[in-house]
Amino acid sequence: MLRAAVTSGADAVYCGLRDETNARNFPGLNFSPEELADAVEWAHGHGARVLVAINTFARAGHVEAWRAAVDTAVAAGADAIIAADIGVLSYLRDSHPGQRVHLSVQAAAGSPEAIAFYADAYGVRRVVLPRVLSAPEIATLTSSVPVEIEAFVFGGLCVMAEGRCALSSYATGRSPNLSGVCSPPEAVTFERSSSALTPRLAGLAIDRFAPGEPAGYPTLCKGRFETAGETAYLFEEPVSLNAMGLLKALRDAGVRAVKVEGRQRGKAYVSRVASAFRDAIDALDRGETLDGYERRLSDLAEGGRETAGAYRKRWR
Repeated sequence: MLRAAVTSGADAVYCGLRDETNARNFPGLNFSPEELADAVEWAHGHGARVLVAINTFARAGHVEAWRAAVDTAVAAGADAIIAADIGVLSYLRDSHPGQRVHLSVQAAAGSPEAIAFYADAYGVRRVVLPRVLSAPEIATLTSSVPVEIEAFVFGGLCVMAEGRCALSSYATGRSPNLSGVCSPPEAVTFERSSSALTPRLAGLAIDRFAPGEPAGYPTLCKGRFETAGETAYLFEEPVSLNAMGLLKALRDAGVRAVKVEGRQRGKAYVSRVASAFRDAIDALDRGETLDGYERRLSDLAEGGRETAGAYRKRWR
């Protein structure tokens, strides 16, 4: 997937180590220390950067895994480490003062004061913004902070404030913030009958699909539940973020990098999305409009629907 992203036009690729120090801690994903070093060397040979996510929150009394992940990423030649936990940031500052550090979206830093704190205290050079700000709000923010700003533009959305999810841990005992996994696969089961498909999370039925109805990976926040005699998505409807049509507005707002969610996807998905955004950004460089570009990825949307999210703030 890393190679697919780079060969399709990505300037930088996020990845993580094969443990709970990153927020995509699923079996079959992520890198061993040796694979990470090889990936960095390969990416650098192809003009791309590697950004290592160590963006979960270290467990009290068990910080060794997070410190080891930092040491491994630095030794591998990572171009930046993305972190959220202030203990991890402190270790980075004190043990590897020359390492470039980005602040993860998990830290939910969305004000000039919060961003200035991380820049002053930990030497953070770039902040990934939480997905709650409009483009004009981002423009106001970038004019008053001393760091680069990065913004999400494509992929899944989360109903929770970044880094504050309790739903998965309520059902399964494992949290994306601590364990690096939302709806761990060992807790997911499906019951199929002639009339319906019922996904369960740790035994809890969280949805029911008719034959042929699209069914994504089951998470509690995107489940349908019956209340007051009505069945509906109570927390969040399955819908994907697609802000390609706002690339110019984000660029004008001072955003230095746009982030595409692709770490829990296949190679074909990564190639197609990276290529589409490469083409759109290159079109902007040529002074062209982006009419039609946004619809190139519509069929990849979760639940078959897309949104510009908080960038336009068109709430129901």
